[in-house]
Amino acid sequence: MRKVVYYVHQSVDGFIEGPNGEFDWPVMGPELSAYSFGLNDRADAFVYGRKVWELMSYYWPQAESMSDDPHDLRFAPIWRAKPKIVVSRTLTEAGWNARVVGGGDLAGEIAALKREPGKDLLLTGGSNLAGSLTELGLIDEYHLVVHPVVLGGGKPVFFAKDRFDLRLAETRTFDSRSVLLRFHRES
Repeated sequence: MRKVVYYVHQSVDGFIEGPNGEFDWPVMGPELSAYSFGLNDRADAFVYGRKVWELMSYYWPQAESMSDDPHDLRFAPIWRAKPKIVVSRTLTEAGWNARVVGGGDLAGEIAALKREPGKDLLLTGGSNLAGSLTELGLIDEYHLVVHPVVLGGGKPVFFAKDRFDLRLAETRTFDSRSVLLRFHRES
């Protein structure tokens, strides 16, 4: 069975964006970038909630004209080519090799995707969808990259209503700067 893998960047104080929605603080050094590409390689599809989808579908189709960052330049063609799943109650189509799910039974739809043959599903970015999937017990691995910044507020990495237990599977530092905390969901 395929896994849903949640990959997210967070501040030391547990936020994925600052008080004004800023996301200008994660630094993708060579080691972290290589780790990110490894996650991309083990996934058949990227999974996004609607808000993150809107940001991704704006930036990645034109990234080469907006950035000279080596990570961005390497990732842009991968993003365009890889299938994407957008979870939304309001969108009916998404473009850019994406299909929309989530109009009805979210738990059933994601569970069905996990049963399909293939590689893992890589959920990146926002915390709303990650929170919903966590509460449904549908995220199998959490890859939290903690960056050395305190944002003092913003959007928290988790919106869980109930307590849930995780099992630490790995820690690693990247570029002498950020730290990976990789967890598996306890059954």
